[in-house]
Amino acid sequence: ENWLQYFPMGQILFVSGERLISDPAGELGRVQDFLGLKRIITDKHFYFNQTKGFPCLKKAEGSSKPHCLGKTKGRTHPNIDPEVVQRLRDFYRPFNMKFYQMTGHNFGWD
Repeated sequence: ENWLQYFPMGQILFVSGERLISDPAGELGRVQDFLGLKRIITDKHFYFNQTKGFPCLKKAEGSSKPHCLGKTKGRTHPNIDPEVVQRLRDFYRPFNMKFYQMTGHNFGWD
């Protein structure tokens, strides 16, 4: 809430990390539109890296080789007891709902 005292909602864009994985060009298209930029990053700039489990840039600007997220991204995550996951969801639900209402965007973190 505090940031809304200084910045109107129209100056804030919430980028979905989930959509950066499932549709990187689409989410970056939203960023380019928000910034008033011509859409130059499209699907043709990405490929799915099977090893990492994430999309990667086919060729980073100024480089002749592909660019993927760093070593800490795409790693296997530990299994968490479903009961613990549910307790965390229950705890954060009211905060998430308030955030969704403030931003007008439901990120589906339930």
